[in-house]
Amino acid sequence: MTSTTVELGLDTFGDVTVDDNGERTSYPQVIRDVIDEAVLADDVGVDFFGVGEHHRDDFSISAPDVVLAAIAGQTERIRLGTAVTVLSSDDAVRVYERFATLDAASSGRAEVILGRGSFTESFPLFGFDLDDYEMLFEEKLDLFAELRKEGPVTWSGRHRSPLANKEVYPKTDSGRLTAWIGVGGSPESVVRSVRYNIPMMLAIIGGDPARFVPYVDLYKRAQEQLGPDVGLTGPMPLGAHSPGHIAETDELAIEQAWPHAKLMHDRIGAERGWPPMHKSQFLSEVAQGSQYVGSPETVARKIANTVRTLGLDRFDFKYASGPMPHSQLMKSIELYGTRVMPRVRELLAEEPVVAQR
Repeated sequence: MTSTTVELGLDTFGDVTVDDNGERTSYPQVIRDVIDEAVLADDVGVDFFGVGEHHRDDFSISAPDVVLAAIAGQTERIRLGTAVTVLSSDDAVRVYERFATLDAASSGRAEVILGRGSFTESFPLFGFDLDDYEMLFEEKLDLFAELRKEGPVTWSGRHRSPLANKEVYPKTDSGRLTAWIGVGGSPESVVRSVRYNIPMMLAIIGGDPARFVPYVDLYKRAQEQLGPDVGLTGPMPLGAHSPGHIAETDELAIEQAWPHAKLMHDRIGAERGWPPMHKSQFLSEVAQGSQYVGSPETVARKIANTVRTLGLDRFDFKYASGPMPHSQLMKSIELYGTRVMPRVRELLAEEPVVAQR
């Protein structure tokens, strides 16, 4: 990976926004706005656009593949995927079919990032028991890995009917659908990614990114040890995803981001027993943690440092956090593509991109 090959993407969960007057935006309008945001991302040269899957009232997108298909029809080059697909409460065959179809419709631009999700609403919604949380993901990932080979599949597990020499369609032009596994930071998840030969996408949403260096080391060691058995032909790519907001100045970015970040944190925290967020915590994350909030120069320097520290091949910037207005999100995307991305690559070119150990 070099300064010219590092990929820089954007992610959104389709947060329900407010308009410039503070009025709540409807779910249909948020979805239309996300499509417009993706079109702008394509126009300004962003490499990837990811859409999350949620099944709760503060997010608008429950069917990301449908939204991505709409985006595919209005874009030309940007790659399109999820952030993440909740594989545990879906059917692996249908996930594969939907994204292989998106791959065809977008001329090979589809990706899927598979995960267990940070929320659990989809489990009762689709009739799954949370007691099976770990086993569901492991089984469905095992089946998905077989489906990616695009040959006849024979498979059995506890949570769906077995497959006996079954073919799944459509096939992709490339012969293998691009996939990642979203990892929150458990050693088991890191090794699982290598075992299934599906690259790791680290979800870094708080604290110093350098704390993930041990997981990057484990990722490399697992490839060295398991590589011959899982068919690795070279190093697996590594990605990371973190939230932030960009405005013309550091002060404006913080002013715009803070109330929405607090609202989102406190809303989720009320469900999970977290204390309310104080502004000092937010500013600490901006200064030393994983909130990439500031001017284009500030955010570019922080991204470049994370890319160097972890040796990343891709960094995805989660540009939407809380009910921030669409107009501010569009400005953040414009600045990311036109000023942050070029500056990140300039900074990375100034010295070798080597992960710190």
